Amino acid sequence: MKQFIQDLVTKNHYKSTHLLQVLRDVQTRYHFIPEGAITQLTELLNVPRTQIIGVIEFYSFLHLHRQGHYELLISDSITDHMLGKHELMAYLSEKLNVGIGKVREDGLVSLDNTSCSGMCDQGPAGLVNGHALTRLDKSKIDTIAELINQEKPLDEWPTELFAVADNIYKPDLLLNSQFTPGAAIKAVFERGIDATLAQINESGLRGRGGAGFKTAMKWQFCKEEASDQHYVICNADEGEPGTFKDRILLNSYADQVFEGMTVCATIIGATEGYLYLRGEYLHLHEPLLAVLQQRRDAGLLGKNILGQNFDFDIHIHLGAGAYICGEESALIESLEGKAGIPRNRPPYPVTSGYMNKPTVVNNVETFMAAANIAINGGAWFANIGTEKSKGTKILSICGDCAKPGIYEYPFGTTVREILKDCQAEDVFGIQIGGPSGLFISNQELDRKLAFEDLATGGSFIIFNNTRNVLDIVYNFTHFFAHESCGFCTPCRVGTSLLKKQLDKIHDGHGSAGDIVALEELCQLVKNNSHCGLGQTAANPILTTLERYPDLYENQLKNISYEPGFDLDGSLATARRMANRNDAAAHLEQIEDELATHGTTSPGAQA
Repeated sequence: MKQFIQDLVTKNHYKSTHLLQVLRDVQTRYHFIPEGAITQLTELLNVPRTQIIGVIEFYSFLHLHRQGHYELLISDSITDHMLGKHELMAYLSEKLNVGIGKVREDGLVSLDNTSCSGMCDQGPAGLVNGHALTRLDKSKIDTIAELINQEKPLDEWPTELFAVADNIYKPDLLLNSQFTPGAAIKAVFERGIDATLAQINESGLRGRGGAGFKTAMKWQFCKEEASDQHYVICNADEGEPGTFKDRILLNSYADQVFEGMTVCATIIGATEGYLYLRGEYLHLHEPLLAVLQQRRDAGLLGKNILGQNFDFDIHIHLGAGAYICGEESALIESLEGKAGIPRNRPPYPVTSGYMNKPTVVNNVETFMAAANIAINGGAWFANIGTEKSKGTKILSICGDCAKPGIYEYPFGTTVREILKDCQAEDVFGIQIGGPSGLFISNQELDRKLAFEDLATGGSFIIFNNTRNVLDIVYNFTHFFAHESCGFCTPCRVGTSLLKKQLDKIHDGHGSAGDIVALEELCQLVKNNSHCGLGQTAANPILTTLERYPDLYENQLKNISYEPGFDLDGSLATARRMANRNDAAAHLEQIEDELATHGTTSPGAQA
């Protein structure tokens, strides 16, 4: 082991910023991080032991205790549940004779749940030693159990177990683009850097990750920041359940994404870039490395690109299972080899990002669009869409529809048209933008895809009338409680309380007062959390409670009389009461936590 660790650290140039990558390799080899490895890494990387342990405990794909030689993780996303995941998980546990969350006695296999694996269009899905498994059924589980019990290496498993399809059903402006590698970079040098930035500005391109900040403005801010180094980061950590478009873009359009990063580098003066690839997309790692090498061989990366005295290269950094790293400052922390805890802002990445240098962080789709705009000009893009939302948006559509997959639409397209294209029938509602987004009802189908109406990072999860809204919210609320990084008290404690309070109502043990308490908690978590995870964690509850109060009320226990409320114990009555005992108890609990722990983390005092 000592020689293995030494070789790893040497390959990573003794950089502490590469700690997460080193730990991933150790986990892959030993199926946990041995104590001896921690001690050796402390000395070789000059990183405190407590920091190394903190990083291991932060990321769900790293472990201090030995896992099975075959580490099986099954996606716990709502779409997997809709496809029978619960029954399949029980069947897999029985076939392998291993409990869920356990390692089998012989150490051969471990089995557990994981958050969304980015395969929502072809679930139920899972991972084995980090490699994607798709369209699981009992027949495939039988095969997997047999292969594991025979101790077959993964490279001898049938390829159909690992098949990952693109499922592109409706291409438009970007997905239909004809692209020659190097064309966008040549266009920048021919047109000029400032003129190209002006074209990006004219295009009206806004960040496609969901926030919608103007791309040209972000690049301009970073460009103007004086520094000896600037960085470009592509955020490919799409952990939002129901989102998988970046997977397809990196699989079939990687040249355009890397070219967009290079265009950005020419404008802001960067010489180094990073693609932060979510750990669940391990199957894309080697192919992406190959594309980068092809670009270096073609003179499109590396030294003196296209003979223009411009140096720029791109490196790939693999995540390790942490939803919070989709937040740009948490991603930067992770990229520096730390736990992915969001930073206080300001300062923003454009002034103090990676290694405290000016940094542009953009989404995969944003960089792809920028490359095409550099070639075709701003008007080509701006002529499509609405006044405030230019161009097209690529959607990940899944759930109750006949054709789950990737769709590209001009901004301004109605939800009704989208549902027709993916062949969704008897629609109850749609979760737009993932759990952190907005749940709309079937009475809102004429709303439009646009920043001024329905802004989204790209996720559309469709639910038909056979679904129970409380089951949906239950899944999302548990997801947020699990993924909270624990940095600030309102989110750490609040998401846990939201989960407990919702569980009580979901299980039929709640009263009208419990719903009032739930609403109060939602507002507290939303208004006081440090970052976007906590600020949006209550959205599934708030947006469904607003639209379906009767469904929540129908789930309440039968109450003949409840002190302090009218005889019917109704939600409307509970909301009117001045003396909200249940709500007050929960608020007092979280306020006590704030008083006790609030000063231990920046921002918690809010």
